[in-house]
Amino acid sequence: MTDRPVRTRYAPSPTGNPHIGNIRSALFSWAYARSHGGKFLLRIEDTDRNRYVESAVEAIMESLRWLGIDWDEGPDIGGPHGPYFQSQRLDLYRRAADRLIELGRAYPCFCTPERLDALRAAQAAAKQPPGYDGLCRGIPRAEAAERAAKEPHVVRFAMRREGVTVLEDVIRGEVVFENALQDDFVILKSDGFPTYHLAVVVDDTAMEITHCIRGDEWISSAPKHIQLYEALGWTPPAWAHLPLILGPDHKKLSKRSGDTALLDYRDHGYLPEAMVNFLALLGWSLDDHTTILGIEEMKRHFDLARVVPNPAVFDIERLNYLNGHYIRAMAEERWVALVGEWADRGLPASIPRPLDPAVIRATAPLLRERVTRLDEIAGMVEFLFTYDAPEYDVSLLTERVGDAATAVRVLDEALVRLDAISDHDWATPAIEAALRGLEEPLGMKLRKFIPVLYVAVMGRPTGIPLFDSLAILGRERTLARLRAARARLG
Repeated sequence: MTDRPVRTRYAPSPTGNPHIGNIRSALFSWAYARSHGGKFLLRIEDTDRNRYVESAVEAIMESLRWLGIDWDEGPDIGGPHGPYFQSQRLDLYRRAADRLIELGRAYPCFCTPERLDALRAAQAAAKQPPGYDGLCRGIPRAEAAERAAKEPHVVRFAMRREGVTVLEDVIRGEVVFENALQDDFVILKSDGFPTYHLAVVVDDTAMEITHCIRGDEWISSAPKHIQLYEALGWTPPAWAHLPLILGPDHKKLSKRSGDTALLDYRDHGYLPEAMVNFLALLGWSLDDHTTILGIEEMKRHFDLARVVPNPAVFDIERLNYLNGHYIRAMAEERWVALVGEWADRGLPASIPRPLDPAVIRATAPLLRERVTRLDEIAGMVEFLFTYDAPEYDVSLLTERVGDAATAVRVLDEALVRLDAISDHDWATPAIEAALRGLEEPLGMKLRKFIPVLYVAVMGRPTGIPLFDSLAILGRERTLARLRAARARLG
């Protein structure tokens, strides 16, 4: 560990919108800095120009802001260690590469892509591990320098070939790598841009990063980075490789099992509080019993000592549970505002705007216990903003009661009971009494026949509480929809 003031960073590559695993690393790095009174930096690693996506930088920052993750230095706010785009720091990498060449720990490589392809093919045919064979490492330094002045080339780092390289990992303990299994890797490409391996070492040193917290997919790169630090005589950060995130099938996370862009979860109606709580428990815990955890608690208590090396499982049902919990726990005014926002966002354009705020306010309490994601709201309230029921398959009217004749009986009896309620008395208690009174004449329980009424009124066999919904919908529209449903059956 280091005695320096804690400084962590999130350094994504802008090749697309950040995904769950990537953002989990950002959250843990931020929480560690905040819990130890340190600084958190945002750095954009944009040296892979072939895969650069212009909109990705804003998506990265938007993802962090949505979760409540702030940064002390970064591309939008600057800081004493800028610039914070790697593409604007090329001189630093060039100087580091030149120094490594002078030290005899790097060399120009003139191998063509064709030769490297042939080398990989030969290694595959011989069932050997792929890797550079060190051909250009043997070129005398003066000759290499002369050729480098006029020939296209990359710069490779000369890995130590004897002994072992040891990673002291905060989470995993000691990890040993055989140097004989390592190959000389590219640190500077022919276009002058660095590879990740050189850039991360140069930038973490220049930006005084004390703790490198990243996913365990980078463990295999650790010997490269450790040897770069040793060769340059620089002090490495404390390394902490976070556990892998697996899908529910305990296989590598994929788009099907949850490896989706973070902002897609936002756009499908997940709350930032739920996502922070969910991500926090993917490999870390506050204690042995706490499952509901806010970002402020994480900010105060996070420590790497309670991060486990074992893979974490992405359980969408757990995320849904947490989202429902935070929906039910939020303040009433915020909930009403969200219902209005998501109803407006999801309802068809044919429905007149603005939506009636009185209907939104009356409906909001009915939705709270029935919504898991905010994008479910529009479908549940659409029936309140049209005269006729939303379109539905007529077979839904008979699905629960078995046949059309029974469904017609239900509708007829309901029409008689509800038609007897005056406009003045049209309210939840009277509606409930009328419909519960149908059990005896129909000879069936309410739960058996009520889906017929749901479909007739809402266009779906389930939804928000029916008695309250009919009170909000009004007498005229309710009776009209029951008659229309009967006509469709008759």
